Amino acid sequence: MTRVLLTGFEPFDGETVNPSWQAARAAADAPPAGLEVSAVELPCVYGTSLTALRVALEVTRPDIVVCVGQAGGRPDITVERVAINMDDARIPDVAGAEPVDEPIVPGGPAAYFSSLPIKACVAAVRAAGVPASVSNTAGTFVCNHVFYGLAHLIATELPGVRGGFVHVPYAPEQVVGKAQPSLSVGSMARALREIAATAARTRTDIRVAEGATH
Repeated sequence: MTRVLLTGFEPFDGETVNPSWQAARAAADAPPAGLEVSAVELPCVYGTSLTALRVALEVTRPDIVVCVGQAGGRPDITVERVAINMDDARIPDVAGAEPVDEPIVPGGPAAYFSSLPIKACVAAVRAAGVPASVSNTAGTFVCNHVFYGLAHLIATELPGVRGGFVHVPYAPEQVVGKAQPSLSVGSMARALREIAATAARTRTDIRVAEGATH
């Protein structure tokens, strides 16, 4: 049976919930057939988040890892293509750290591509009735920090593992009075199930246009 690890984050930036964790937990509670899915909540803290991720990897020994984070303001599920070796905080993490132009792994590659079939995952999420797209930037906050850290671990220590990162929008209760796009946690969880199932059965990504003009 294919083992999948889903991770989400604790709330940050004054929020009381983080839908990335809510959705990851819900997806693990009702996994796709043939998959053994675990969910772990990561701290929204530089450095500490990667320590927690490493522990989760050692405990669950997954074949596939899908890390999930909140990207408030985005209207859909966004499957990330690339992680960059850079921490550059616009806001502090939960521990108050605000790194500026600091490498995640000193001397590491400038970037890593996701090892998930990102376009097939997007197609599967859309087919399930949830809006989705490929994203070409995971930002430079803790989400990208974890994505890059995961990719570096895969490249240097875990060659049999495949992994990547997915961003989810705000949950509806977070945007009351904000006039920002949102998506139900149930829809997010459905998307994560589709992504996990698609990654498990797909090694070679589909070749369709999902590029960006800006």
